[in-house]
Amino acid sequence: VRYKLFSLGAGLDMPLLIFILVLLAIGLVMLFSASYAYSYYYYGNSYFFITRQAAFAVFGVAAMLVISTFDYHHFHKLAVVIFGIAVFLLVFLLVCRYAHIESIARPEGDATRWLDFGIVSFQPSEIAKFGLIVLLAHMISRNLDRMDTFRYGVVPYVAVMGLVAVLIYLENHLSATLIILMLGAILMFVGGTKPRWFIIGGIVLAVGLTLLLLTKGGYQMNRITIWLDPFSTELDRDLTHQTRQSLYAIGSGGLLGVGLGQSRQKYLYLPEPQNDFIFAIVCEELGMVGALVIIVLFALLIWRGVYISIHAKDKFGMLLGLGITFQVGLQAVLNICVVTNTIPN
Repeated sequence: VRYKLFSLGAGLDMPLLIFILVLLAIGLVMLFSASYAYSYYYYGNSYFFITRQAAFAVFGVAAMLVISTFDYHHFHKLAVVIFGIAVFLLVFLLVCRYAHIESIARPEGDATRWLDFGIVSFQPSEIAKFGLIVLLAHMISRNLDRMDTFRYGVVPYVAVMGLVAVLIYLENHLSATLIILMLGAILMFVGGTKPRWFIIGGIVLAVGLTLLLLTKGGYQMNRITIWLDPFSTELDRDLTHQTRQSLYAIGSGGLLGVGLGQSRQKYLYLPEPQNDFIFAIVCEELGMVGALVIIVLFALLIWRGVYISIHAKDKFGMLLGLGITFQVGLQAVLNICVVTNTIPN
């Protein structure tokens, strides 16, 4: 079967497009509200973050529309190449980190997750997530009739996931490691891997993580200790500061919030208000009602992504769509859980 490389007449799913654009618009408004104090203090320009993010948003929407015309079947041919590039970038980041090339491998506390090339900076783990999704979708769709066997339904996928997970874990990026493992497990389950292997794998993973945290997980163990009691007077106040300020912001919002633009925590009390902890500012300014609206929008986005995926013309399209959808969903859920201290920061 031959496919055209680009198909301008492919059409768009309007509900999905609407959910994306509405979330993008809300995101830009909240980013400006959450960032202008931080931007002015550190960069002397209240519009520093919003101008950059607006430019990326315009570019992103344009790229989205162009890529939507790309026939996804060509990812069959590109799967190994994309995954190889992702692994190379992960290894390159670690090499720069241990070589102390901080101008490229940008450290943040005890973690090193960003490659910085001046004009652009990014986390290789984000590329690795997409690379893993494409490769697993490619591999599973080629082995559908053998996914119930250990050799073809477990071993190759565990090896691929394990490689990526180890490289990302070495960055001190446990959340991305868990997302990689969850994404892989979802695709394997949908692809036909027998349930018993997930039970066995879950037990092995739980025991392994526990032993790792107890023996060499000082950084992560601190996070767990903070999670259990962020208001403890026995803990270092600097370690608990971000979580405490996030909870203050959420509590201050109440039902309807203090009003758009009226947050107090964004005035250098809450670290990363324009980034990882923007949802806390959302809760403070828009209250529980506004936060629930955003959660519902994300839920609708995920629902539509799943609906589109399961109606794909082939197994590869279904797996690719589900992987991308659940990547967005898992990251949204984990971010909200971290900000609300439901799981460790």
